[in-house]
Amino acid sequence: MTQTSRTSLIDWSNIETVLLDMDGTLLDLHFDWNFWMDVIPQAYADKNNIDLVHAKALIHERIHSQTGTLNWYCLDYWTEILDLPIAELKRELRHQIKVHPEVMEFLAFLKAQNKTVVMVTNAHRDSLAVKLEMTEIGNYFDRMISSHDFGMPKEDVAIWTEIQNVVPYNPQKTLLIDDNVHALTTAQQYGIKHLLCAIFVSPKLDPIDPKGFPHFSKYSEIMPRKF
Repeated sequence: MTQTSRTSLIDWSNIETVLLDMDGTLLDLHFDWNFWMDVIPQAYADKNNIDLVHAKALIHERIHSQTGTLNWYCLDYWTEILDLPIAELKRELRHQIKVHPEVMEFLAFLKAQNKTVVMVTNAHRDSLAVKLEMTEIGNYFDRMISSHDFGMPKEDVAIWTEIQNVVPYNPQKTLLIDDNVHALTTAQQYGIKHLLCAIFVSPKLDPIDPKGFPHFSKYSEIMPRKF
């Protein structure tokens, strides 16, 4: 990609606030994908003495039924529904949590540019705590917000007003980077001007279809070359 096409994605002089998603955007999504698609079905099969194929079908169906809702992301909800210690099981696998390449350089760039950097994640606070424990990303944020704080996911346009009440920002000078196209859509509806889809969520998973949103695969694509 040429320097011209790289810098045309974002004019950083127009950005005051950067809202960043976590899972898939900053961290390798394979950790969560493997956890929900393989580890939890295995634990459920073992606990209920059923075969793994049956357990996977049941778990996947239940997860799919909650797509786009806060329950989809809520460890407390799944602990109750599946009768499994979800947070404890996730903590046991925390060594598998990985930061995407160039993320730390990007966060350092934002800090050097004196941007206000806010994490806005659908992750449950327990999940967030484990990931902050296993990475150094938390050092670069001015504020970290979980959608559970407001009782609604980023798929709900009302959340951007709630965030505005907690961390005032100018939508015209704000950038949201997310791998969740539905979150980008509600942010756009709210009036956030600068939107980027992070399409590279894991080397083990297919890239995200950005559905027409400006997008990138590597953080070096959206940082000035001179940094």
